[in-house]
Amino acid sequence: MNIYLKVGLVLLIGFIFGKIAHKLKFPSVSGYLIAGLFLGQSVFGVINAQESMTLEWISEITLSFIAFGIGSEMILKDLASMGKKIMIITIAEVVGALVVVFSVMYFIFNHDLAFSLVIASMSAATAPAATIMVIRQYQSFGPVTKTILPVVALDDVFGIMAFGIALSIAKLLTSTQSISIFTMITAPLIEIVGSILLGIMMGIILVLVTKRLDPKDELQIKTILFIAIGIGVAEFLHLSPLLVNIAMGSTIANLRSYSNRTFSALNDFVPVFYVLFFTLAGASLNLNVLYQVGWIGAGYIVARASGKIFGAMIGARVAKAEPTVQKYLGFALLPQGGISIGLSVIVMQQLPMYSLELTTIIMASVLFYETLGPLFAKISIQSAKELYQAIPGEIEPI
Repeated sequence: MNIYLKVGLVLLIGFIFGKIAHKLKFPSVSGYLIAGLFLGQSVFGVINAQESMTLEWISEITLSFIAFGIGSEMILKDLASMGKKIMIITIAEVVGALVVVFSVMYFIFNHDLAFSLVIASMSAATAPAATIMVIRQYQSFGPVTKTILPVVALDDVFGIMAFGIALSIAKLLTSTQSISIFTMITAPLIEIVGSILLGIMMGIILVLVTKRLDPKDELQIKTILFIAIGIGVAEFLHLSPLLVNIAMGSTIANLRSYSNRTFSALNDFVPVFYVLFFTLAGASLNLNVLYQVGWIGAGYIVARASGKIFGAMIGARVAKAEPTVQKYLGFALLPQGGISIGLSVIVMQQLPMYSLELTTIIMASVLFYETLGPLFAKISIQSAKELYQAIPGEIEPI
């Protein structure tokens, strides 16, 4: 079977399993991931490891679409009104995950400092696509839902920054060559600041080349063009495509009063990529990974969940957020997926001595969180009594 037929099969099986999951009152994304498990090497082997690598561009562009959409939630006037609360909650849940995962890896499993720093930094980011799809599917609205979106946006930004800093420190600790403290500090800062500046610049240009009355298809073409250029330029300059697209989306959201047309036009285009992305993510997972990582993988999964849940709870209490936010927000922040997989690829390239164990742990975590994470997100929103509370037409179900 050639690759085109396999892509069609991935779409078909992913779509069918998504519908089945929806009928069973589960998030559609869980169905896509389970479909991928059946198609991948764990069960029928329709999609092998080499083909998954060939189709990695789908993951890259889908993550960039997601990052661009995250930017739409970072409207300065809204963040200013919620800013202190959102910032406190985000910092608390990010620091919670970092501290608990680092402590478990370094003090309990006796991993070295470099490994513990890197894997802890990878625990911070939440998989935004899974959570956003649950929100859209169930048209949820309320304090928890309103808090989830900006927190997820910010914790991905903070997570990517933390990873850049941890990676630089780990390279210094493991290097046989002398690396100056100045380089260790400036390298991640250059990547972070450079990515944000590039995204802002491209966002301004995109604002200038789009008009209020542009047809939807023109908006789609221009937006996708700029997202693709952002990915290419970021990779050429060794910057972060995710940060570039978050900054680009945020710039458009803040400079255009009718920016919702741009994001709506993109949302009409990307559902097929969501199905492909999550189904292929499921196909890339290997159930044997669970046996390989043993207690270390289980320790990472529990440590990350504990850090996220209790960090969000403490942050929400300090920020005096609504009681439902204090109780249930942390469970909606558990999904972990594409961004962590992308960061593990960077570890393979730059810290190969850790790549096998670290990637195995992350893939086991992704297998657990991407399958059950959307369910936790639904439980969180359902417990807060926010399902199907959106005003019709404001949030489109997927």
